[in-house]
Amino acid sequence: MVSTEIPIEGILREHAAWLEQAEGGRQADLSGLTLNDMDLADAVLRRAILAGTTLLDANLSRCDLSEAQLERADFRRANLAGADLTAAVLTNADFAGAFLSDANLSEIRAIGAKFQQARLPQARILEASLTDSSFARASAREASFHQSRLYDVDFTECDLARAIFYHARLHHTRFTGGSIANGNFSGAKIDHCDFTRAKLAGVRFARAEIVQCLFRYADVQGCDFREARLRGGDFSRAVLAGSRFGGAQLAMADLRGADLTGARELTPDQLVQAITDESTLLPSGRCGPYIRGSGAEKPKII
Repeated sequence: MVSTEIPIEGILREHAAWLEQAEGGRQADLSGLTLNDMDLADAVLRRAILAGTTLLDANLSRCDLSEAQLERADFRRANLAGADLTAAVLTNADFAGAFLSDANLSEIRAIGAKFQQARLPQARILEASLTDSSFARASAREASFHQSRLYDVDFTECDLARAIFYHARLHHTRFTGGSIANGNFSGAKIDHCDFTRAKLAGVRFARAEIVQCLFRYADVQGCDFREARLRGGDFSRAVLAGSRFGGAQLAMADLRGADLTGARELTPDQLVQAITDESTLLPSGRCGPYIRGSGAEKPKII
C-alpha cells in the first residue's frame, strides 16, 4: 500500500488511545507499508510495529519511536533529528544516509543494522547492544556510547571526533582509517579491535583494558593511557609522541617501529614488558631497543 492510501492520522489517533488503554485504541502496525517522503514529524509511535516498513526520505524529526519494532525497516535518507528510539529493536534496519542529529538510540538492540554515511552528531547511544552493524563513513561527532556493547561493528572511516565510549565493551570492532580525535574510551574493554591508520590524537584510554588490538600506522599522539592494561597488541609505525603512560601495563605490546618521542611517565619496568627494536623511537629520542639503565625512558625535552 502506498502512502496516499494510508489513513495515517486515524492510525496515530487509535495508537494514542491504545497507549492510554482507552476504548477504541489499537496498536499501530505499519509493517510492510511504503511511507516514502511522509511527514511524521513529532508523531508518537512508541511501541508501534514497523517491521519492513519503507520510509525513504521521510520526515521523522522528533518522532517518538521508543520501544518500537523496526526490524528490516528502511529509513534511508530519512530525517530523524531529535527522534527518540530508546529501546527500539533495529535488527537489519537500514539508516544509510539518514540524519540522526541529537537522536536518542539508548538501549537499542541491533543486529545487522546499517548506518553507512549516516549523520549522527551528538546522538545518544547509551547502554545499546550492537552486533554485526555498520557505521562506515558515517559522521558521529560527539556521539555518546557510554556502557554500550559492540561486537563486530564497523566504524571504517567514520568521523567520531570527541565521541565517548566510557565503560563500553568493544569486541572485534573496526575503526580503520577513522577519526576519533579527543574521544574518550576511559574504563572501556577493547578486545581484538582494529585502529589501523586511525586518527586518535588526544584520546583518553585511562583505565581501559586493551587486548590484542591493532594500532598500526595510527596517530596516537598526546593520548592518555594512564592505568590502562594493554595485553599484546600491534603499535608498529604508530605515533605515540607525547602520550602519558603512568601506571599502565604494557605486557607484550609490540612497539617495534613506534614513535614514543616525548612520551611521559614510562618506567624501565614498563618498557621491558613491551617489545621494542632498533626501529622504535624511545621517549628520549634515541632509537631502540630499550635497555634497562639507559635512561631512554626519560622524555626528550623540546
